[in-house]
Amino acid sequence: MKRVMWFVLVVGISLFAATVAFAQYEGQSAAPAGSELVVADFNTGDKPNNIGGDFGAWDKDPNDETQGCRQSFESDDALGDQTGYSIKLDYDVDSPNPAYNGFWMKLNDLDATAYNTVNFYLKGDQAASFTKRVKVELKDSTKQPSQYIVAGVTDQWQKFSIPFEKFRKIQNWDALSEFVVVFDDINSNPKAGSIYLDQVTFSAE
Repeated sequence: MKRVMWFVLVVGISLFAATVAFAQYEGQSAAPAGSELVVADFNTGDKPNNIGGDFGAWDKDPNDETQGCRQSFESDDALGDQTGYSIKLDYDVDSPNPAYNGFWMKLNDLDATAYNTVNFYLKGDQAASFTKRVKVELKDSTKQPSQYIVAGVTDQWQKFSIPFEKFRKIQNWDALSEFVVVFDDINSNPKAGSIYLDQVTFSAE
């Protein structure tokens, strides 16, 4: 009888220790609700981003002069910071050839497992015209893009928050490699214009 009681006591202690260890592990891998990692606020007016990643504009075919994308820093901050900057993207996919281009930003194999949402601010340039739909991509260590189309862009700053579950092709949330904005000749209307981007973050909602 004593042996049985001793066995039960040992098993109970082991289960309790395992439960505590698991709870501690869970606490380490998940950020508190409402926490946020600023990936890029562009407020230095220069590279790199807030986590040391490079960024820039890209074109499908740099030799095709009928399409392209240019980036510039603008003193129009999404959060109203008088000393801050945003990124202005002048895009053109009005080409007789298949056209797409945009903006890339390195995430340096970021471990985003503590978060569940990607956030950013967008607005269009009313004077230059702008598309109301923008494609956003995330890439992990496989380098394969997972896409989501943001709709409803206006000429006023808006915060867009996309749950990670919308990026269905991401396999490795512990090794995110890139954040990409895409303008293409299918979703962009008008096919030439200007979009502002600011305050790219990951958050735990």
